[in-house]
This record gives sequence, structure tokens and C-alpha cells, in this order.
Amino acid sequence: MNLIAVDCVVALGALIFGLGFATTALRTKSGALTDSGSDPAAPLYKFVRAHGNTAEYAPFLAVLILYLGDHNPATWVVWTMVAATLFRYLLVAGMIFPATMARPSPLRVIGAIGTYCAGAALCVAMIIARTPH
Repeated sequence: MNLIAVDCVVALGALIFGLGFATTALRTKSGALTDSGSDPAAPLYKFVRAHGNTAEYAPFLAVLILYLGDHNPATWVVWTMVAATLFRYLLVAGMIFPATMARPSPLRVIGAIGTYCAGAALCVAMIIARTPH
């Protein structure tokens, strides 16, 4: 197993569980245990959206990364694993740190586009990895 692949999966896990913990802490602090509100500038709203978005993408990226990491990945695949992981962190930063989510931030846009591109590249790598040589 490629150790960089394992590190990427650990980082994705830390992101999703860290966001989950932070969201629960904000819900407890605010008393909003069932409603995250609709104010795109509210911290709870931003964390709920960041956690939800991460929950949509991180698990499948982790599956791709683990599979590829176990199949002697090419150097470009390893770099793509790292990039996909970093793009997830950029997207989360672009959701949480700006004053509001009402407008897309550059970090959010780069993180989203990067996630799509890196995810697609990892899917191609998976097709290549399963093709008999």
C-alpha cells in the first residue's frame, strides 16, 4: 500500500470528522440542535454546508485513493491523490473563512473545480489500473 495514499485518506477522514465535531459544538453552543438556519454568514450554516459537501465527496475520493494506492500507482496518480485532498481542504476553507457564503470565494471555486478535475483523473487512473497490460 502506498503510504501517501494512506496519508491522504487519513487527511480526508480528519476533515470530515473534524467538521462533524465542529458542527456539533456550534449546534450545542447556539442551542440550534435541529436547524442550521439560512443565513449564509452564520458560522453554523457555513460549517453545516462544509460538512455536508465534504460528506458527499470525501468518501468516494477515499475509495479511489485506497484502491489506487494498493495497485502500485504511477507518480502522476500519487500527485493527483495529494491534489484531490488539498482541493477538499481549499474548498472547506473557502466556505468557512469568508464573511459569507452568499458569494463564491476564490478558494471555494478553486477547491470545487480542483475536486472535479482530480476526481475525474483518479477515475481515469482506476480504469487504467484495472486494464490488463
